[in-house]
Amino acid sequence: MLGPDSSRLVVLLASVLKPVDDTRMRGKFAETLLERPHTQVHVAGRDAVASLRSATAAGHPRIFLHPIFAGSRLSLGRLAAQWRYWRLLRRVAPGLVIVHAPELLPLTVLWQRLGRGRSFVYDVRENYALNVSTQRVYRGLVRRGLASGLRWVETRAAHRAAGIILAEASYRVELPFLGAVPAGRLVVLENKYHPAPGEAPLPPPRPAPTAPLRLLYSGTISELNGVGEAIAFAAQMSRAWPAGAHLAIVGYCQQPALLRKIQEAVAQNPAGLTLVGGAEPVPHARIVAEIGRSHAGLLPYRPHPSTERCRPTKLFEYLAHGLPIISSPNALWNDSLRQHGAGLQVDFGRPVDGPALASALQHRVFYPAGAPADARWSTEGKKLWLFLDSLI
Repeated sequence: MLGPDSSRLVVLLASVLKPVDDTRMRGKFAETLLERPHTQVHVAGRDAVASLRSATAAGHPRIFLHPIFAGSRLSLGRLAAQWRYWRLLRRVAPGLVIVHAPELLPLTVLWQRLGRGRSFVYDVRENYALNVSTQRVYRGLVRRGLASGLRWVETRAAHRAAGIILAEASYRVELPFLGAVPAGRLVVLENKYHPAPGEAPLPPPRPAPTAPLRLLYSGTISELNGVGEAIAFAAQMSRAWPAGAHLAIVGYCQQPALLRKIQEAVAQNPAGLTLVGGAEPVPHARIVAEIGRSHAGLLPYRPHPSTERCRPTKLFEYLAHGLPIISSPNALWNDSLRQHGAGLQVDFGRPVDGPALASALQHRVFYPAGAPADARWSTEGKKLWLFLDSLI
């Protein structure tokens, strides 16, 4: 797996739709790989704004960012991204590629077959075929054909990959192509929270009835993830909390019609709603800053097969910062909430008992033992190197 210079390991982390500053690729994987001094890391993905891109790479001479895609996810630019990815493989000549997007698997397999000493690992971040077949982004024959094609590509690539990384433990039983993969070539690395260098999170402020209740919805903005429910919930809590409530929506929305609705809602209620990002990705540091000034983080996901067995990134982010959590009913999430005294579950699809919930937020002691250490990436980072060492 060594690159052209035998003293170093050259690793390429590659996606198309995920930005080059993606928290899993650039934050968790790259920072973990750079812990060893002779490792050079290249990150390929969606272009980020220039200021963010320069800040992301600044100060580290062994990391390089390569934007290979810009535009909407349904644009023809995704075809051009394939060509840019192929040229990047030839130019960088990595010893190891970690593929974070299934659409890059065919070219990766071809690259591996055309040379000696080339290895790749597939990072399964989502159950892609299930998402395509159930989330109604695509329709009819296109949806069925795309779901089948994704599963076919993943199955073929799994036979060629040196290893498979799973972002969710549930994928072990959900993904049929894993049945033929030996246990030693599989590892689960959840999307736990990875703090920035030197970051020392402070406990979130306690809410006081004399000030507005600050609620947070962060991450991907979508109907499935419950942004509409979050807005409705904030309106209910605004009537129950003496000084009103304020909802910060911080994230990226890839649905133009939904984004317009949110912008209209913000324009109609600027005192109660704030939108950060929306049309463009938000620097992760901005999300972390908002967590630090919020009183509760919302997980208002709608019930859906693609999310019910997953633990979302924002769950770990809120846990790691000791932020009280209000989530939709979910047995998996509730285990974490109960274990750490981290929050409450409510049915966002129905009117809530605002006064009772306001009283709980004001008087209940959340995180009696402090923010849990097992919500942080450090344990997953150790597992990543152990896994790669076993493959090498």
